[in-house]
Amino acid sequence: MSYKSHATLKVFDVLGREVTTFFDGEKSAGRFSVVWDAGGVSSGVYFYRLTAGDFIQTRKLTLLR
Repeated sequence: MSYKSHATLKVFDVLGREVTTFFDGEKSAGRFSVVWDAGGVSSGVYFYRLTAGDFIQTRKLTLLR
């Protein structure tokens, strides 16, 4: 992120149900990484959404076991 802002990072299943929230709060400028311990989640297609200020990005991910 290039500036401090409120940010959220969430994962959703293909039906749009929220699976997990990695963070939801004020974040400083900089780079961030997360590790998803998807122990209780089935293999399949999921979507993650990053929201920070006016920026919103949704991307697909595939979880394989």
